[in-house]
Amino acid sequence: MTYEPNEGNANAKPGNTKYHNPTEATLERIGGKWKTAILCLLAEQGSMRNGEMLRTLSPVTQKMLTQQLKELEADGLILRTVFSEVPPKVVYELTDSGRSLGMVLDPLCEWGKRFVNTIKRDTRTGIK
Repeated sequence: MTYEPNEGNANAKPGNTKYHNPTEATLERIGGKWKTAILCLLAEQGSMRNGEMLRTLSPVTQKMLTQQLKELEADGLILRTVFSEVPPKVVYELTDSGRSLGMVLDPLCEWGKRFVNTIKRDTRTGIK
């Protein structure tokens, strides 16, 4: 079975109009090391500035963070708001579409937290 996005979908990426299953479409939007981390962070913290995300998501590089933010914005998952101030202020937040991923991302983020805590605990106790 092949799935095709709606013709009027402005977020459809050229060359990727057919999917073998819906999971492919989802993973194309949120897949990768930093996209999921960015989405989880914005879901937990609300709106954030670039520098705040860069510090929180260390060791992500500025170049990678910018690239991932642009892709998430192009996919309609985050909103970039520029305030006309000096110096310019730019804030990122989840869109309604990005928030709708909560039922998928919340358990994923929670599992990751438990996994990291298990690794830390096992490292302290010497369990392998």
